[in-house]
Amino acid sequence: MNLPPSHPHPARRGPRIGVLGSYGGFNTGDEAILTCVLTCLRARRPDAHLVVLSRDAEHTRAHHPDADEVVPWEGVSRNHVLDVLPGLDLLVLGGGGILYDGEARRYLRLVRAAQTRQVPTFAYAVGAGPLTDAEDRDAVRTVLAEMDDVVVRDEESRLVLEEVGLEREVAVTADPALLLAPEPFTGAMMRDEGIPSGARLVGMSVREPGRAAEKLDEGDYHALLADVADFLVRRLDARVVFLPMERHDVRHAHAVLSHMTAPDQGRILHGDYSPGQVLGFMRHLDVAVGMRLHFVIFAALTGVPVLPLPYSGKVFDFARRLGAPALVGVAREQAGLLLAEVDRLWDEYPQRRDDLRTRMGELSAAARETCERCGLLLDEIGSARGSGGAPAAGPEPTGGRPATGHRPTTGDEPTGGGPAGDEPTGDQRAGDGSAGDEPDLSEPRPLNA
Repeated sequence: MNLPPSHPHPARRGPRIGVLGSYGGFNTGDEAILTCVLTCLRARRPDAHLVVLSRDAEHTRAHHPDADEVVPWEGVSRNHVLDVLPGLDLLVLGGGGILYDGEARRYLRLVRAAQTRQVPTFAYAVGAGPLTDAEDRDAVRTVLAEMDDVVVRDEESRLVLEEVGLEREVAVTADPALLLAPEPFTGAMMRDEGIPSGARLVGMSVREPGRAAEKLDEGDYHALLADVADFLVRRLDARVVFLPMERHDVRHAHAVLSHMTAPDQGRILHGDYSPGQVLGFMRHLDVAVGMRLHFVIFAALTGVPVLPLPYSGKVFDFARRLGAPALVGVAREQAGLLLAEVDRLWDEYPQRRDDLRTRMGELSAAARETCERCGLLLDEIGSARGSGGAPAAGPEPTGGRPATGHRPTTGDEPTGGGPAGDEPTGDQRAGDGSAGDEPDLSEPRPLNA
C-alpha cells in the first residue's frame, strides 16, 4: 500500500526536521519522549516544519498537534519513506531505547539513507542495548560514526556503544521524558476507574520480560510482585493500582492480581490516557513500585516515594542516578528483602526528599542539555546554508562530521524497514529545554492521615 504522507499544516519557512523513533501509540514512555522532542524543536525553532515518521500515522496525527506532517513507514512502499528524506534539513533519531537486537538495523537503515542524501543526523538521547546480533552491531558502529552528534540517555548505553566498537565522542545526558509536563487527572477520571476518593493508593508497574530480560521467569516475578502488593495493602491500608504503560502490561497485571491474597484491593487502569495524564495520575499516589523505566521516571518527577524493580541496564542506571535502593534485580530478589526495602522506602522518605529533589533537578538539567545540543546543530546548519540561523552561544556538538549538510555520499543506498512512533494530547506541553524548570515533588500523604 502506498499512502500520501499526511495533510501537512501550512508550510513554515524554517527548517524541515524529521523525527524518527518508536512512535505510534504503542508505549506511553515513547509517546512522552516524542512529546518532549517535538516541544524542544518547536521552542528552539518556532518556524520549523516538523515531520514525524510513525508506525501509526493516524494515532500520531490525532495526539501530536506539534507535528506539521506525519509520514507512515510501516506497511507502505520503501520509496514512500525514502522520498521524504532529501527534503529534510535534519533527521533526529530518538530518543528512547531503540538501538537493540532486532530493531537497531531498522532505524539505522533510514538514518543511513538520510546520510547518503547529505542530510545531517542527530541521535537524541537514545538508549542502546542489548546488542549481540552481528548485523545490528555493525549498523550501530558504522552509521553512528557518521552522525553529526550522538547523545545517549545513560551511561549504560554509552558503554554498550563503546563495546560495539563505536569510535567517536558520545555525550551522556538523560531521558527526554524528564521534561514532560503533567496534565490533570480529574476526580471524574478517578471515579470512572472505580478508585474511591480519599483512599491511600499504591501504584505498580509490571511488564513482560522482553529481550532485555529473557531469562526472567514470569511465574516467579508475578508471585513476588503479588507479595509486595499484599504487603502494601496491609501495611498502608491501601488500594493497589496497576498502570499499564503499554498494552501487553495488562495481561501481566492480571497475572499479579491472580496471585494476590487481596485481589479485591487491586485495580488496573483501563482508560486511554496521554503521557501527561499518566504523569498527572501519579500525583494521587502515596507509593510507587515498578519495573517500567518511564513509570519510575513519572513517579520520581511527581515526588512519589518510588522503588524501581530493575530488569535491565536502563532501569539499573536510572535507579542509581536516582539514589534508589541498589536491588539486584526482579528475578533474584528474596521476598523478605524486597518487602523490607519497601517498608524502609516509606519510613526514610521524609529524610530523602531533599536529596531526591536535588537529583531530579540534575537529571532534568541533563535532559535539557540534549535539546540545547540539537538547537546548536540546527544553528550550525542554518548558518552553513545561509538560512539566517544565528549560532547560539554555548559549546558546539562534537564528534561526527561538521553540520554543513554537504557530506559526500558513501556506500550503497540501504534497503528495508524503518522505525516506529506516536504520542498523547493535552493542554500542558512538555518542557522546552529552558532553564528553571523544576520537577514537581508534591508531598505524599502521611500514613496517619
